[in-house]
Amino acid sequence: MTAMVLVSLPAPARATSKEIIELQDHVQQLMDMVQRLQSTMDTRFAVLQHLAEQTADNANQMTTIVNALQQKIAAQSDTTNGKLDTASGQVQSLNDSVDELKSRIAKLDKTIQDMQAQLQNIQNPPAPAATGPGAPQTPPLKETFQAGVRDYNAAKYDVASGEFQDVLHYYPKDDLAGDAQFYLGEISYRQKSYSDAIKAYNAVLEGFPGSAKAPAAQLRKGLALMQINKRDAGITELRSLIKRHPQTPEAAQAKSKLSAMGVRSTAR
Repeated sequence: MTAMVLVSLPAPARATSKEIIELQDHVQQLMDMVQRLQSTMDTRFAVLQHLAEQTADNANQMTTIVNALQQKIAAQSDTTNGKLDTASGQVQSLNDSVDELKSRIAKLDKTIQDMQAQLQNIQNPPAPAATGPGAPQTPPLKETFQAGVRDYNAAKYDVASGEFQDVLHYYPKDDLAGDAQFYLGEISYRQKSYSDAIKAYNAVLEGFPGSAKAPAAQLRKGLALMQINKRDAGITELRSLIKRHPQTPEAAQAKSKLSAMGVRSTAR
């Protein structure tokens, strides 16, 4: 009887060993899958980073072209008000194109970050978080602003206006909020709603005085004032721009505008 018990003991050990081997095989398969996924993601990262670098180079080249054009405009005094307004609009269009290129770079960076986050989630799955039903969704800042710039350049002004308003509503303190406010002024200017444009430009100058768009907002405000026959107020605004931001391309455009009107760039 004792002998029979002794003979039957190795069976569970063999079964346990087999299960361990199978488990090790499964673990190895999972590790191989993760390694293949890592290799695929690395390849995609490299492609996206190359695209981001190319886009950044294009943006830098466009910036150089814009600066050169602005300097050329500053060096040449236009003979008529209409020519200066056209040139100013062309420069602003180029600036808009640069903004769109920068937006594309940011979008590529966001794509890379999302892919990295996906890989991390695969390797280290996060614990599920409870969310309340019907919770309002806050639109992403950069994507919403980029969409606004694209729709603005495509002359989809109603759509672009809504997107810029979302930026202002959900991110009122962010630097991009100042840019969004400026584009709302540009939309009104293009639609010849000059009074609304002036209000929007004032919102930039008063609410975002340190914004990179502040000089452009003051220039466009001065031009809008002249469009509604407030010549003296427009001249005062352009002179204020020249005094506050003397080294900017916008100040150079203001000087050319005043010169074309036969007006001094500084008050006596």
